[in-house]
Amino acid sequence: MARIIALDYGKKRTGVAVTDPLQIIATALDTVESGELIGWLKKYIAAEPVEKIIIGYPLNMDDTPTHATPLVEKFIIKFGNVFPSIPIEKTDERLTSKMASREIAGMGLKKKDREKKELIDAVAAVMMLQEYLAKEDP
Repeated sequence: MARIIALDYGKKRTGVAVTDPLQIIATALDTVESGELIGWLKKYIAAEPVEKIIIGYPLNMDDTPTHATPLVEKFIIKFGNVFPSIPIEKTDERLTSKMASREIAGMGLKKKDREKKELIDAVAAVMMLQEYLAKEDP
């Protein structure tokens, strides 16, 4: 089986999580500068088979778009042009960064390490991917 990648896409950086080849476990993979993400994905996809991409889709609690929604939509179009054979699927990302921050706080890390945005982005991507895998599991 191929892997599934989850992206917590942001204006500056993107948290990346990936499944194992059997699509059972979600693991934080990296945090990538968003402007370099397509190049990073090209290298990763050349080395590992990828079945699909899951991307966090930002919406307000009332389902209206956020300031980040157009950024994600623009990336989805760009991704589709570069990787037309790999499906990209939107997933609700509401509260994932807050949940990731809480999860990190429980890890016993120093405050300086807990506040690193890169860690929060990567953990948020893992949480989205875990939720996606739980929904897909019969």
